[in-house]
Formats: sequence, structure tokens, C-alpha cells
Amino acid sequence: MLASGFFLALSTLMGGLSILAIGLSLAALFHLLTRQRDHRSAGFWVALIILSPFFGACLYGILGINFVRRRGRHYRGSIGPAYRDPPPSCPLFSNENSAVLERDCALALVLDRISRFTFSSGNSIQTLINGDEAMPAMLDAIRQAKTSVALASYIFEAKHIGADFVRELAAAHQRGVQVRVIVDDAGTRYSWPPVTRELARLGVPARRFMPNRFILRLLTMNLRNHKKLLIVDGKIGFTGGMNIREGNMISRSPAHPVRDLHFRIEGPVVAQMQRVFAEDWSFCHGEALDEKLWFPDIAAHGSAHALGIVDGPDEDFEAMPVALFAALNAARHRVCILTPYFLPPATLLASLNLCATRGVEVTIITPAKNNIPMVAWAARTLYSGLLEAGCRIYESPDPFDHSKILLIDDAWSCVGSTNWDPRSLRLNFEFNLACHDEAFAATLTGIFETKKAESCEVTTEMLEMTPTLQRLRNGIARLFIPVL
Repeated sequence: MLASGFFLALSTLMGGLSILAIGLSLAALFHLLTRQRDHRSAGFWVALIILSPFFGACLYGILGINFVRRRGRHYRGSIGPAYRDPPPSCPLFSNENSAVLERDCALALVLDRISRFTFSSGNSIQTLINGDEAMPAMLDAIRQAKTSVALASYIFEAKHIGADFVRELAAAHQRGVQVRVIVDDAGTRYSWPPVTRELARLGVPARRFMPNRFILRLLTMNLRNHKKLLIVDGKIGFTGGMNIREGNMISRSPAHPVRDLHFRIEGPVVAQMQRVFAEDWSFCHGEALDEKLWFPDIAAHGSAHALGIVDGPDEDFEAMPVALFAALNAARHRVCILTPYFLPPATLLASLNLCATRGVEVTIITPAKNNIPMVAWAARTLYSGLLEAGCRIYESPDPFDHSKILLIDDAWSCVGSTNWDPRSLRLNFEFNLACHDEAFAATLTGIFETKKAESCEVTTEMLEMTPTLQRLRNGIARLFIPVL
């Protein structure tokens, strides 16, 4: 009797679990077939759900669904009704030189339509190499702040160089400067105690972006605020790919060194950076930042034309993939890509191949040893097609290079937080600057060529010599590209 009762209960339980698995898989398939916009990603999820109904449906719920878009529709409204500036008066949109008009004005117009901001003239952009140059410049700007400091970072450690930032932010707050800090919830977990707790203890207004606990963390593990923004007095801005952590301080010989680039900006485009921060702060806190204090008039400060491009799983969904596609198609002579993670979607792969076929010189630099090994394994499976088309690929040596650059011909550049992978291009909140300035492009080209000279070129022969087990490993990793 006991045995039969046990088996009956077990059978009932298994039947219930089977019904639950079928229900979950049907719900996941319905959502996927009616909402998923990427057919390649949809194919991956359909196969996974069919092969493993319960596990596949749960994983799709964790990684495949955007839980933020509906929430994101309203929080920007508190900053003001208009996303865009007045109609463009930037010289990029009108030029009597037909060659310049074809090369520059057409791309400027496309990028202007992609972004909810518009091009601004009169900006200056200074390149800062590694934390050794960037961190002191940022700390000095905070130290000299008179009215406001807005800081957003994906990772913000509370120790070492991060402790210096905590100290300067607290000092600015104590002398009456309005200070606001946003740190992504995942980024606060790189040190203990969390930097937001330390800032709150010192009275500095700080918020975590989408703070969640336990299972709720899994539901938004990829929908992270990856932006890096610092705006001081509404007139001086810093952005790029650099997190606030000791690893960036190369001269201090940290345990895990990370090379990176950051940029100091002055000029009207800083107002776009400030607006992006204000929108995120409204989302995190509910406070609308005072227009007069946080958005002062900004005079021209240089010769660069610049445009902020916001990307994320809400109204700005897939703005960066479209912008990158437009930039690649506009290239006439040269494309230079520097990225730590190279897993571009099929459209960008096709565009890169087409660039090379058109005779454009395409060069890609990515780390030889990645801090996320599976990304490097999957990326290797994409190389052969690019090499066959005529692209050139280089792998940079240690320390790990987290820098992000796109150069188009001799005048266009794009810098910011976006990587060439699905996580950045579809799942995270990002900010980038599209820039037109020959002097700035020349500076970045010099940095790019220096990195290329120290890197190893990948050849078809090298790929053919890859051991069979490594090829198998890489092929398996490739299956997971949609979620890497």
C-alpha cells in the first residue's frame, strides 16, 4: 500500500510537472512568435524550447524577454516634451563641395534621423588613455565643480580609485554642489560594501539602476545600464567605455589590468549627455532635475560636430545597430573597429563583408585573450567569412583591452559604451557619440595604428590549424551568440 501510494503521488507530481512544462513552453512560444523581432534569435529560442520545454521556457523568460520597454515609455517625459533639439543648423547639413556633401552630409542626416538628438557644432573632444589619464581628469573636474555633478557608471568600486571618487563626490556635496549618482545594480556587486551604500552614508544622493533581489535579478540580468557619463556644472562631460575600478590604473600594476579609452568633452553636445543622465535619474529616483541649474547655456568650445546616440531596450531599441550599419555603408576608404567583444549580428557582418568587397580597407582589433572566454570562442567562428571577403583581423595582447572605437574614413568616429555584441546592441542601455572632426579622427587613428602594430594578425592558415576539439568548442559557443 505504501509503495503504491508513493508511486501514485510520484505519478501525479510528474503529470503536474509535465502540464506545467507544456504550459510554460506554449506561453513562451506564443510570446516569442508574436513579439520577437530577430528571426535568428527566434530560431535559437524555438529550438531550445522544443528540445527542453521546461528549461528552455524558463531560460527564455530570464534572458529573452524585455521587461523594461513598457516602463521606459513614460519616465523620459518628466524631463520635457521634446526629445530633439530645433531643426539642424550644423554646417554638416549644407556644403557647396559636392564630394564633401556626398560623404559627410548624407551620413550626418541619416544619423540625425536615427538619434532622437541632432548634431551640434562647436565641441572639443580630448582623448584620455587608460585610467592613469582619465581618472585624475575626472576627479579634478569633480573637485572644481561649482553647481552640479552627475555621474553614471556600470561598475563603480568603493575601494582604491573608487574611494577617491567617493571622497570627492562627498566633498562636493558638502560644499553645496548638487550631486547625483547612478550605478547599475549589477555593477555595485564588484566590491563590498556597495558604493551606493557608502555614498548614502555620506549624504550623497545615489541610486542603483533597476535594483532587484534574488529571482528578480535573473529577470533583468541583461537589461543593464552600461552607460558611462560624468557631467560637471552642465558644461564639462566625460564618456567612453571606462568603469570606475582599480584595474584601469595601469601604472599601479593592478591584479587584473584593463586598458581603456575615455573622453573629455566640452561644447553644446554636453547638454545631450546631461539630458540622458536626467532621464535615467528620473527613472531611478522620480526626481526631475531643475532645468536652470542642470542645463545652463553652453558656448561653442571647438570644431567638432557631435551627436549623442542613446540605445536601449525601450524607445531607443536597436538605434546603435542601425547607426553602425549606416556608418559602414557610408565608408569609402577605411573602416577601423576596436572592440573588446566582437559578435556582430548578421546585418553588420554582411555590411563589413560588403565594405571589403567594395574596396574599403576594413581592420578589426579585438583581444587575443578575452575576460569572457566564451565570447572569444564564438567570435573565432566568424573570422573565416570576414577574411575571405578581405577584412583584416588582429588580436591584441595582454593586458585586456576594453577600448571601443569606430573610425570611418578620415573624419568620422564613434566612441562610447557600446560593444559589438548582442548584449550591448540589443539588451543594455548604452550611450555613444558620433563625431565628425578630422583632428579627433587623426588622434584616434594614431592610437588604433599603435594597437595594431603590437597585435597579431589572424590569417586563414591560422584558423585552419585550429585543433579539432577547439573547433568543436568554438562551434558550441557559437550556438549561444544570441545571449552572449
